Amino acid sequence: MSQAIMPAILSCSGYELTDDEKYFFAQNNPLGLNIFGRNIKNKEQLKKLIKEIKEVIGREDVLIAIDQEGGRVRRLREPEFESYAAAIDLGKLPLPEAKEAAKLHAKLIAGDLRELGINVNYAPVLDLIYKNTTAALKSRCFSADEKVAAELGRKEIEAYIKNGVLPCIKHIPGHGRSQTDPHLGLPVLDQNLEELQKDFYPFKQLKDCPLGMTAHIILSAIDDKHPLTQSKKGIAEIIRKEIGFDGFLISDAIDMKALKGTKGERALAALSAGCDSVCYAFGDMAEMEDIAASVHPMSDKSLERFAKAVKMIHNNNYYNKNRQEDISRYKKLIGNISPYQENYDATEVLNRLQQK
Repeated sequence: MSQAIMPAILSCSGYELTDDEKYFFAQNNPLGLNIFGRNIKNKEQLKKLIKEIKEVIGREDVLIAIDQEGGRVRRLREPEFESYAAAIDLGKLPLPEAKEAAKLHAKLIAGDLRELGINVNYAPVLDLIYKNTTAALKSRCFSADEKVAAELGRKEIEAYIKNGVLPCIKHIPGHGRSQTDPHLGLPVLDQNLEELQKDFYPFKQLKDCPLGMTAHIILSAIDDKHPLTQSKKGIAEIIRKEIGFDGFLISDAIDMKALKGTKGERALAALSAGCDSVCYAFGDMAEMEDIAASVHPMSDKSLERFAKAVKMIHNNNYYNKNRQEDISRYKKLIGNISPYQENYDATEVLNRLQQK
């Protein structure tokens, strides 16, 4: 009988697995691992690390996930990897050019990821831009126009899947209205559900995406006590029913200060509410042991969703003989890439929070 899968995408502490990490991952069989900047020294080192992770966990379907959105949220950096535009810059193009650029954007990033052995990208971001959208999010969004966000998101999703990488729409059901960074606090949205239909729209249009990531927000209209990630009512009535998303649902990083309790308590609350898996970023062994001791094996329904997602890229091998032409065309479309805000790198801020 095969070992039960732990419903968690975990992380490791450095450039190679420690002996404790090897033992822990082999014993607990996590769904997968996240790759962060602290895990990347150079291309060859990263390939070796990913190969090691896969060998230790021992499943062909282990998820190796990364945030490679483009713009400042990029784990794979220059000079060994190409630069890609932020979503906001793609969205500023005339729509026909924006759609072509979005397709090339995902195709090229998929090539980078597949070469390394990475099979999940936490992208595209479908949140909408508002006047007061937090700096943690604003440049990562395509547009203030929900229809533009949906169209560009569709182009990226299709290109990722075609080229063998699972995309993950985020952050369901949308927190562009939030003025609070969930890394640092808990956003509360007090709008009624009718007002929020605009935010739900891109997610409804792209509900067939294989993976989705929750937003750490309170929607007062549906549950004024629990973050949506940990709200049984919110996940059932908004994500699964209203939006209609039946794909594999992953929590946003449970390390964020939007959530309370130990990491094990946070993980259990998210899974009990209806998430299929949790995402954990810090790479702290004691915290991962707490998660492992707190959660149950992946449910049958979650396993079905997971198998369906993996099947979508099972035979999609990436080989792009026209890569240089695609890069040239992409750069021509987007022009000069906007300067990155290196002082605020979204999920990587978690690592700095941990050190304080």
